[in-house]
Order: sequence, then structure tokens, then C-alpha cells
Amino acid sequence: MERVIISGVDRSARSRVAADWAAHEALLRELPLRVAHVQAPHGPVALGRSAERPESVATHVVAQLRERHPGLKADALTLTGAPTPALREAAADAELLILGLRGEGGHAGMTLGSTAAALAARCPRPLVLVPGTHTGDGPAGRADTVTLGIDARNPAEDALGLAFTTASLHGTRLHAVHTWTLPEKEAARHPFPVLEEDRATWEDQEVQLLADALKPWRGTYPDVDVLEDVVLLDPAVALAHTSESSGLVVVGRRSGGTALALLPHTRCPVAVVPA
Repeated sequence: MERVIISGVDRSARSRVAADWAAHEALLRELPLRVAHVQAPHGPVALGRSAERPESVATHVVAQLRERHPGLKADALTLTGAPTPALREAAADAELLILGLRGEGGHAGMTLGSTAAALAARCPRPLVLVPGTHTGDGPAGRADTVTLGIDARNPAEDALGLAFTTASLHGTRLHAVHTWTLPEKEAARHPFPVLEEDRATWEDQEVQLLADALKPWRGTYPDVDVLEDVVLLDPAVALAHTSESSGLVVVGRRSGGTALALLPHTRCPVAVVPA
């Protein structure tokens, strides 16, 4: 695997926000940054509101990032084709692929772009999607927290690894969020609200499951302060709440629709990690 971070950009200000976030991460991880722009395969694209020609977009972004981040090792890459397959192929062996939640296309009310959604479902490497509200001067929420969405019954090891590694590199706390629901068979037996003592017993079991899932990772990363959190809530709703006070949310892609449900509502960058 080539140890490089790739940032996909277009001519929108939102993609520049994501590129700036990628530059911070590249410097922290001591990795080179490759800024990639995908242009249409059928001749030049109309300039529209931007004065940049498609073939110079990545070069301009690299120049801006080098000026803002002395010491950054960055190069430009211009690809031709449809954005999703082009970026997926370019990132096949990369450490991270980073881009904005939405690019220059789409309508004003759109919060999640088609390229971001498609890559969230099929990118072969960890994908970080950065909302346009995030700035290079600091995350939308608290920079001192990495949030991990974890299914304690079937933990995604690659997502755990990225979350703990990132928290360790940033010197931040890791907030591990495990969500659960009332046991279907037990809840069906009760025509009335579940007794508090029953709910507490089930919750204790979930707490133990989370502790067991995190125990080996705590041993590997003793420097990371971990907050274990068990909540009776929908996963996407719980993580959307935590994104308001986080610098990054990490989720495993095998969690089904959690990532796609979370992305339109996130207030901070979200990393979607394939198994």
C-alpha cells in the first residue's frame, strides 16, 4: 500500500475546506498529500463562476495548501472520467481518501453529494467526508474528541484501528458510542412499558459487551483516554448528536445504512471505514 493521503477537489469552496483538513492530517501523520481533480472526458468544461480551468484546479489547490502549511509535501493529479470510479481507483492503495460532503454540482438544498454517497458505499479504503461548515482553523465541534460508532456485538476492527490511531496521533479522547434496542422477544411480552429494573439489567449487559470489545485496544493504546457510552437510541441519531462536540466521527461501513443516514446531519468530518 502506498502511504499517501488523497484529497479529491473540484472548483467549489467546500472541496477546499476538505483539502485543508487533509493537509492538517497529512502533516500530523507525516505523509505526502496528493490533490486529485477529475475532469470530464469529453473536452473542456465551461468555466461558469470559477476562473480556473479544469486542468489547473489541482495545481492551484496544491499551491494554496503549500502556502498555508509550510513543510507540507503535496503534488497534483488530474484524472479524466466519471468522479466516483476515478477517485475509487486512485485511492485503491491510499492511506485515506478525503473530500467534501458535497462538491460543485447539485442544488442549493443538497447536503450530501452523489460522489460522496457513492464512495461512502464502495470506496476500498477509509474515506473521510468533510462538511462545508468545517474550517482549517478548527473543527466544527471539539478538536479534543474522536467519536467511534461501534457495534459491540460485532466490532469492526478496521474502524477501531483508525479511531484509536487517530486519537493517539491527535492526543485526544476517544468517545466510543454503542447503541442498543430493547430485546424484541422480551419487549413483545410486555403490554406495558418495560420495568426500569429490566431495562437496567439489559443495559448492564450492553455496557459489559462494549467494555469487552474495547479491552484489547485499550491495552494497545494505553495513551488514549476512552469514554465508553451505551445509549438506547438509533445509531445515526446518536452519532449526529455526538458530531456536534467531536473533531471526527469514525464508523464502519458494514454498519449498514448508519453512515449514509448520518452524513446529511453531521457537524464534523466522518470517516467511513470498509472491513
